[in-house]
Amino acid sequence: MQNTSKDPLHGVTLQMMLEKLVDFYGFDTLSELIKIKCFSDNPSIKSSLTFLRKTPWARAKVEALYLRSLPKFGR
Repeated sequence: MQNTSKDPLHGVTLQMMLEKLVDFYGFDTLSELIKIKCFSDNPSIKSSLTFLRKTPWARAKVEALYLRSLPKFGR
């Protein structure tokens, strides 16, 4: 029997989430959906990851948007 997690975030890194969101929405729309300065002021994946790894409330917003967006991605 194989143990499979029912958690949709299981095995998905923060970097994978952020890259998928940026590919789908772009930083402009992402900064409108989540009001975080790292998405609006000179945004980059690297600087956003640095901020999100240190800021639990911001990471939670990114995870929530990722989960809401999963159906749109066509998994």
